[in-house]
Amino acid sequence: MNRIILKAEGVLVLMGSVTLYFCAYQGDWLLFFILFLFPDLSMMGYSINERIGKIAYNLGHTYISGILLFIGWLNHWDFVQQVGLIWIAHIAMDRMIGFGLKYDTFQDTHIHRL
Repeated sequence: MNRIILKAEGVLVLMGSVTLYFCAYQGDWLLFFILFLFPDLSMMGYSINERIGKIAYNLGHTYISGILLFIGWLNHWDFVQQVGLIWIAHIAMDRMIGFGLKYDTFQDTHIHRL
């Protein structure tokens, strides 16, 4: 049941962040596609070791990262807000397809074992 809730949350957050990006900011499709997979660069931490990889991946794949970027609205930094929405959309897409934050191994996530 929890997996269904997390996937549904991913769908709704993805739809909301993409809608905001394109409707409220008239976001650029090219920028969206360039930055959409950017959070996955955090997986490079696994090239060092599993512990560093897990930490890097989880930092890049929590909504906190996207929200920190999104608070650029406090300073009217439209570009920062757009990057935050793209980051949030990426994380939501991961949740929607079942990828979650990593536990001790890459296969063990907060949603299920891959």
